[in-house]
Amino acid sequence: MHSDENPLRVLIILAHPRRDSLCGALATAYRDGAQNTGVELRSLVLSELEFARDVSTDSPENQTLEPDLLAARDDLVWADHLVFVYPTWWGTMPALLKSFLDRVVMPGLAFRFYGPGAADWEGLWRGKSAQLITTMDTPPPVYRWLFKAPGHNAMARATLGFCGVRPTKILCFGPVRTSTPDKRARWLEKARRAGFALRTGVQSPVSRGWHRIKPWLTALRLQFYPMSWAAYSLGAVATRSALDWSIFMWGLVCVALLEAATVFSNERLDLATDRANANYGPFTGGSRVAVEGAIRPSQLRFATGLLLIGVLGAGAATLTLAPAPLITALWLLIAVITTLGYTMAPLKLSYRSLGEIDVAFTHSALVIVLGGLLQGGAVFEPILWLLSAPLALAILCSIILAGVPDRAADASVGKHTLAERFGSMTAFKLSAASVIASATIAVVFERLQWANGAFDGIRWFVLPHAALGLGLLWWYGHKPRQRLCRIDGLLIAMLTYMLWFVLIPWINLA
Repeated sequence: MHSDENPLRVLIILAHPRRDSLCGALATAYRDGAQNTGVELRSLVLSELEFARDVSTDSPENQTLEPDLLAARDDLVWADHLVFVYPTWWGTMPALLKSFLDRVVMPGLAFRFYGPGAADWEGLWRGKSAQLITTMDTPPPVYRWLFKAPGHNAMARATLGFCGVRPTKILCFGPVRTSTPDKRARWLEKARRAGFALRTGVQSPVSRGWHRIKPWLTALRLQFYPMSWAAYSLGAVATRSALDWSIFMWGLVCVALLEAATVFSNERLDLATDRANANYGPFTGGSRVAVEGAIRPSQLRFATGLLLIGVLGAGAATLTLAPAPLITALWLLIAVITTLGYTMAPLKLSYRSLGEIDVAFTHSALVIVLGGLLQGGAVFEPILWLLSAPLALAILCSIILAGVPDRAADASVGKHTLAERFGSMTAFKLSAASVIASATIAVVFERLQWANGAFDGIRWFVLPHAALGLGLLWWYGHKPRQRLCRIDGLLIAMLTYMLWFVLIPWINLA
């Protein structure tokens, strides 16, 4: 938060090779808008700076900065808000801006490495924000959706984001070549309004609130919750057709809060391997919020504690309604131990090659039996375990595969997943065995009419999907090791495979 005594310091950087350009006019318009908003303004015109465009030493750190670059470096350090105005040429920034960044943005100024690994770094420009104003001849929707906005990503993520700058807003104007004078006038007015918007700060109140909430939503990794919720509801409908909704909802709250606490705990305790992980993706490598500094480990620890207090409260409410409170309390205790024990000492199951089995159990039998218990079932009621068996095996193949891209990072911190301990090929073979076993068991249960017909018709969905999964496993298994850094397609196929073992029984039993 900035005040009259401590105004926002704004640096406008014109990176077009010509000052008398549309970009130059946009920079002027932005400055005019910001002029009377109470901010401090400075400007840099890169075309007027004298400096060597190329890095001629073994590292930019070892090349002497010219006087103009020394002054520019001081301006970058001074600024709270960086405004880059430049054309998008051939999909990215012009050579002038790239040369400037190559020479000035270096370790010690914008970021630092604190360990021997390539991922042991932190941005030193945390607290700064940025605005990109760029022109292009490509229609902006085409640039964003077809070309995937390479220049925007390079500046906002790979450069400014790497250095800790957040948020970075983007104003994109185009196509310039076919624009009319009226359209350019509207663009200039939009740039002026963007500068004038600084009167209320870099972000609106709504944006500031979203910026605070978004890292926590990211850390929750909500994409993984529906599976456990669905398995919990499967156990409930398998036990009782007319659900007791009050106890069902309290149990669901317990499951959700416990899963959130586990995710936060994993995020904090796996920070070392996540930092070392260059192969992270939507299903592996954590949410990255701790790695990127959006949430501190101490905040994750505090949030985990709050969630566990919530689990205790929801659990107490659940037990007051439970048909068998003593057995339910014991099962909830097992749930807490097995879920938190995935990464938390003393169990640290994921570090002892037991994490995959733990996840398969907690996301199948644990929640299915809990759902049944709360609806009046028994812990060892056969139908609950029959439903759990093929689901656990289907989950197992996915969680084993998730360790393949993370192998090197896990090995560097002593995390012994099955993929790390036995290698990628063995991981593929174990996953294939899990696929075959889960499909076989489901079809046998269907043929024998076990589990009250819960598996009726499942062969029409599971067998084709299993064949697809085995084909993909064979294909990925024959790729060179360096091509296994990302296996998102295979993981999507296996994660969707497990859905049949909940969806079909749920439809048959509901």
